[in-house]
Amino acid sequence: MEANQIKSLLAEVKEGKLGLEEALDKLRFLPYEELGSTSFARIDHHRALRRGFPEVIFGLGKRKEDIIEITRSMLKQKSNVLITRASEELYNAIHKIDARAQYNPLAGTITIIDSPPFLDLSRTPVLVITAGTSDIPVAEEAVVVVELMGIKVEKLYDVGVAGIHRLLNQKEKITQASVIIVVAGMEGALASVVGGLVNVPIIAVPTSIGYGASFKGLAALLTMLNSCVPGIVVVNIDNGFGAGYFAGMITKRMA
Repeated sequence: MEANQIKSLLAEVKEGKLGLEEALDKLRFLPYEELGSTSFARIDHHRALRRGFPEVIFGLGKRKEDIIEITRSMLKQKSNVLITRASEELYNAIHKIDARAQYNPLAGTITIIDSPPFLDLSRTPVLVITAGTSDIPVAEEAVVVVELMGIKVEKLYDVGVAGIHRLLNQKEKITQASVIIVVAGMEGALASVVGGLVNVPIIAVPTSIGYGASFKGLAALLTMLNSCVPGIVVVNIDNGFGAGYFAGMITKRMA
């Protein structure tokens, strides 16, 4: 949005020609910023206003130079930056343009925090559970997103159904969560087990971890989709970002 547009909008509000709610609606759907002579990217700078969370940069498959330019554009607008599926090489390049950049090698995420999220400690935490240690990278992606939304996160890793007593020993932690994200590969049974123990929303994340017949996460996905336990929603294979985002939206709606 250009400065003269903002001035014009504010002038109309000041003169009583436009109400505050109408002005807010206009701000929600203003044009995006086109980058490059070929418009290789169109940055939605007002997504945080509409959705409560800024646009996220998916790093996989993008040129390093393009990601850097997108990042610069977002930083000019004082936006927090989250890059997913990022390599250490990309992190080193981003860190050169902004020393605040932080890299989570497990999650494969890069974050630059311009405005720290308000952490409301009065909210009950989101709990992220994994079936195995191999599922942790996907879980960590979810953790990063939830924390960026200003929500406390607790972790419970490596408590899969092959040793169900490990999960049952953490019953107090499980029952105190506001939302639970369950991350599991192989046959993906853990989401149904957890769902049968609690009365809070469960977000199931199938991972691509497993032997040949797991079909790179398809077996876990189908198990989770076919769960007989009500209150479970399922995101795509390895989609920790989507699970974290949805958990944050639910938690923020809770009074």
